[in-house]
Amino acid sequence: MADCGIESRRGAEQLIENGEVFVNGELVITQGTKITPGRDEVKVKNRIIRPIEKGVLLLHKPKRVVTTLDDPEGRPSVGDYMTVKYRSYYPVGRLDFDSTGLVIMTNDGELAQSLMHPKFELERVYEVVVDGDLPDSVIRDVARGIALDDGPVRGRVQIKSKGGGRTTRCQITISEGRNRVIRRLFDYLEYPVLELHRIQHGPFKLGKMRPGQVTRVPESEYQAARRKLLNLG
Repeated sequence: MADCGIESRRGAEQLIENGEVFVNGELVITQGTKITPGRDEVKVKNRIIRPIEKGVLLLHKPKRVVTTLDDPEGRPSVGDYMTVKYRSYYPVGRLDFDSTGLVIMTNDGELAQSLMHPKFELERVYEVVVDGDLPDSVIRDVARGIALDDGPVRGRVQIKSKGGGRTTRCQITISEGRNRVIRRLFDYLEYPVLELHRIQHGPFKLGKMRPGQVTRVPESEYQAARRKLLNLG
């Protein structure tokens, strides 16, 4: 039922406890009852429900929002931006609490795995403001690779502007999604990140979306990305 956008998983359990769920005309009394989509008829409150078609949503995550569907600490989460219809969608990877920008949401497990798997080496592009005057030597070092605790990281850094020697605005492109890897990279280089904003992940781009805005990827673009990443021809 959660996959159909009717309720959260806990809400679906409550509907069963309330005796409001029927499968092929029979009352469901057991949590976790299995069905075959397309064959079994499921009714909730006398309304037939069906799984939501697979797809992709793009979210412009604001600052101080956690990249989870809900948060035990009560902080704002990306799940707060999902309507009931898209309850089955979940974030692909993470973007840390103080960072902003593109978060991909999907209910397509195969696509999500392809977007995250290191073997695909999909580019992630970030706009970053760091503390200090970033020299050209750092750009060369990052291109060659920097050894962090969990392995080396390489990227392409392009300086966009400098703030009088106090800060540097740049764009960095990497092909992996390790936890807080951009912040850890610049911490290691002793140029701490002040702002971090993701503008691209694989074939999906943030564009001119506003903070908090959610956009559904057109079916043609979703299918094209799926064919490319899953090698479907």
